[in-house]
Amino acid sequence: MKRIGALLLGGLLAFAPESAFARSHHKSSRSSDEGRAEHSRSYQHRATRTRDRAQRRKFMRQHPCPSTGRKTGACPGYTVDHVKPLKRGGADRPSNMQWQTVAEGKAKDRVE
Repeated sequence: MKRIGALLLGGLLAFAPESAFARSHHKSSRSSDEGRAEHSRSYQHRATRTRDRAQRRKFMRQHPCPSTGRKTGACPGYTVDHVKPLKRGGADRPSNMQWQTVAEGKAKDRVE
């Protein structure tokens, strides 16, 4: 029985190594602190790669804050939102951004 499992696992690794590890629910031999550190690094890398701060600043220059009217700095009560979410293929460009109240943002986050 163990041989069949080992052969099946070997076959998965040979044909789809990413999917075999992505769906794995067992703990690795690393300590939990190492696993968390690796996860946080990879998450931070993805977050900085997908959201360009320069594009957000460009949006804010084109569309001043609704509450203060300023083109830079904080905008109390509002946040910049992507009309079509990045995870659904939306562009990280000012044409895909809009001002959204914090309350509307929280409601939208519950749905998405």
